[in-house]
Amino acid sequence: MDGIVFADPHWVHGVWPALALAAGLAYFEFRSRGLLGRFVSPDMQARLAEGASTTRRIVRLVFILAAMLFGVVALMRPQTPGGTEAIAARRISADIMVVLDVSRSMLAEDAAPNRLARAKADIAEFVDRVAGHRVGLVAFAGRAAVMSPLTTDYGFFHLVLKGVDTSSVSRGGTRIGDAIHKAVATFGVNRGVSRVMLLITDGEDHDSYPLDAVEEAVNAGIRIVAIGFGSETGSEITLTDPDTGAKTLLVDRDGVVVRSRLDGELLRELALRTEGVYVPAGTSAIDLDAIVEAHIEPLVADAATRLQRRAPTEHYFWLVLGAIVCLVVAVWAAAFRASSWESARVRRTTA
Repeated sequence: MDGIVFADPHWVHGVWPALALAAGLAYFEFRSRGLLGRFVSPDMQARLAEGASTTRRIVRLVFILAAMLFGVVALMRPQTPGGTEAIAARRISADIMVVLDVSRSMLAEDAAPNRLARAKADIAEFVDRVAGHRVGLVAFAGRAAVMSPLTTDYGFFHLVLKGVDTSSVSRGGTRIGDAIHKAVATFGVNRGVSRVMLLITDGEDHDSYPLDAVEEAVNAGIRIVAIGFGSETGSEITLTDPDTGAKTLLVDRDGVVVRSRLDGELLRELALRTEGVYVPAGTSAIDLDAIVEAHIEPLVADAATRLQRRAPTEHYFWLVLGAIVCLVVAVWAAAFRASSWESARVRRTTA
């Protein structure tokens, strides 16, 4: 057979134990016959029992040795070159950083039960839908903090996400630029995979120069999918006291009622500069299926590749079959010997 190679050639050393075992069996086989000859004459041996001939003993030992040698060669996995086959690359093909606004305005109840709770529930479901990619979490308000680095440990991500609230970031406000800076730094060096930043916010930016920060994302090859919560015309923020259930309006330090206004133009500009997309969610639930299918998958599709590899043809099963046949022949030889002895005993008894 041309071009035969062995995938596990180190098993060749199994030949020596096989030869040693065969030699031991041969020694005990012929030694037992010699011991009987010390006490019983050849004529009496023929009357007492009909043993196998020397030729049959040798044949049986040869087949036992052949079975062991077939097994050793099978373990070495002989192969010959085969054709090629296409295999899918590993599914981990994108890094997705979730950048979540946790400012107090996210407690507004225009999206039940409130914007933050709705966003967290949608993020948890989103992560389950993009299994196979690495995901991370950055929370921001007046400053940004890394809550989870990029990971495929979705259990850890869900645990961290569950604990995120408006107290996760100490400073109030909405500084989108700081969040983008922090997220870009968290991505780390380029790993040769697609990079997506999922930016979820409900308010206008407070002088953090996000358009300058987005240039870092462009240079790092990061695309932004911006999801805007709230109304672009502005809305008052109603808060509910968890103890009394009383509803109050959020006011600033001067006692003026705060109105949260979604700056859709800014988010749209941030997304377009990175060749991403802007999704105005408003106060309704996020359509995760539409976002994943229309926006996330196209951004990471170029990372999903198919590789060509050679698939060698395995031949070990023929050797396993040969070992089984040799064992069957060896067992048959022993059974034939026993049946012959029984037939001789019956003949002597009858006589």
